Amino acid sequence: MVLAQLGGSISRAIQQMSNATIIDEKVLNECLNEITRALLQSDVQFKLVRDMQTNIKKIVNLDDLAAGHNKRKIIQQAIFNELCKMLDPGKPSFTPKKGKTSVVMFVGLQGSGKTTTCTKYAYYHQKKGWKPALVCADTFRAGAFDQLKQNATKAKIPFYGSYMESDPVKIAVEGVERFKKENCDLIIVDTSGRHKQEAALFEEMRQVSEATKPDLVIFVMDSSIGQAAFDQAQAFKQSVAVGAVIVTKMDGHAKGGGALSAVAATKSPVIFIGTGEHMDEFEVFDVKPFVSRLLGMGDWSGFMDKIHEVVPMDQQPELLQKLSEGNFTLRIMYEQFQNILKMGPIGQVFSMLPGFSAELMPKGREKESQAKIKRYMTMMDSMTNEELDSSNPKLMNESRMMRIARGSGRHIREVMEMLEEYKRLAKIWSKMKGLKIPKKGEMSALSRNMNAQHMSKVLPPQMLKQIGGMGGLQNLMKQMGSAKDMMGMFGGGE
Repeated sequence: MVLAQLGGSISRAIQQMSNATIIDEKVLNECLNEITRALLQSDVQFKLVRDMQTNIKKIVNLDDLAAGHNKRKIIQQAIFNELCKMLDPGKPSFTPKKGKTSVVMFVGLQGSGKTTTCTKYAYYHQKKGWKPALVCADTFRAGAFDQLKQNATKAKIPFYGSYMESDPVKIAVEGVERFKKENCDLIIVDTSGRHKQEAALFEEMRQVSEATKPDLVIFVMDSSIGQAAFDQAQAFKQSVAVGAVIVTKMDGHAKGGGALSAVAATKSPVIFIGTGEHMDEFEVFDVKPFVSRLLGMGDWSGFMDKIHEVVPMDQQPELLQKLSEGNFTLRIMYEQFQNILKMGPIGQVFSMLPGFSAELMPKGREKESQAKIKRYMTMMDSMTNEELDSSNPKLMNESRMMRIARGSGRHIREVMEMLEEYKRLAKIWSKMKGLKIPKKGEMSALSRNMNAQHMSKVLPPQMLKQIGGMGGLQNLMKQMGSAKDMMGMFGGGE
């Protein structure tokens, strides 16, 4: 993802500054110039970048800082705050409430990814327990209803549209009425786009808006236009009451940062960003966690949410029990692989961990990793219960491996590779043996056991190095609230 390059450049500039023996004016200027260059390459408006640089210099007055102050920390915090300010429109958007019917209308130019984004938005809320429905009021583009129908069927979301009716207002009204009767609590109306901002588009949008009375109008915008996003967002805002913006195609070019900052300058909140064409390549845009991940500081709360999403609460104590016994079977590996795939794109999950950046997992390698996990799971599908539940690696002799290879349509070499991966994970798992299981409400038990020393033995050396060694790991544990978040992850806590 191209935003990862921007994050990587800014992180490197901060890292070089941190590595300097003495932090003086020259080191600070070098760091700020590097960040400025990265932001300008990402097509952020020159005025915004210049203001940011001036503000940081005002906050970080090296001459006035007392000797005991941690200059590195102060500079880092100033950069973080200024980047947040640049991307924050300063006002929240309307949030639909579960159980109460909300109508959301999508508007935007042709080719910005409106129809795909409608389905992604519905799919995201469906996973969170909403009952969404899609209405295709785009009668201008041939194939619009077919596209929506295909996407909605794939995501198992009810939809409404017509091949015969040419009046978008009539379709929108009929669709909204129908789904209100069916008690859907999130009705999404997809409208027509045009190749440019023309009067006919704005008039049609206004009519559909008046007829359906949407609770929220979302403007979908292609991020490849960079800072030109300012004029586009402004024009749409003047014709309909745009309540939020979704920026799409953030994965394919270098202008994403420019688009995000330009939209924020129009005081329109960005609520999601599209990071690919698949259904799960869609991220909530929250300024602080976003900047934190961009700078390689991670987003721990987002990571914990992902964990809770994929590992049901009733399974978590069971997982901890297995962890403390140190018995790692192929079935446990299969279950953990399932959880990893449920989490969505691996790079997205990696960037939530402090010390990692999305740059570490290039797009191609991410797909490769997911394909490898699926291959391993196919091989495990050809195993017997005895093989899956045994923790004895000697059980897997050559004839068994040949049978698994034939059953899964893979080469015997790949089966051996999968078993090597299992042995590597089993070795890490065995180091967690003897971890005392905290009872409900026993907050200190895990903090005593899960100390940095224990964790350092479990983590692979290259991961430990990436986090910043023992010191970085201790900071990470502090960030995790030592025990509280880990308790939630493993099913303890209040």
